[in-house]
Amino acid sequence: MNTNPHFQDADAFYEQLLDAHAGLSREDAELLNARLILLLANQIGDASVLKACIAAARDMPATPV
Repeated sequence: MNTNPHFQDADAFYEQLLDAHAGLSREDAELLNARLILLLANQIGDASVLKACIAAARDMPATPV
């Protein structure tokens, strides 16, 4: 599992994520996050990688270093 960002434009990704949440209630934003997570998990498709990602996300600091 790679925990280092390796996509080309992290800022654009972050902006897209913020734009997707713009104007949503907290509940709708949480539902969007859940759907996004399920779609991305489907792309990964490997239960052991998903388990490792969940563990890594829990252990990461709240704000990026």
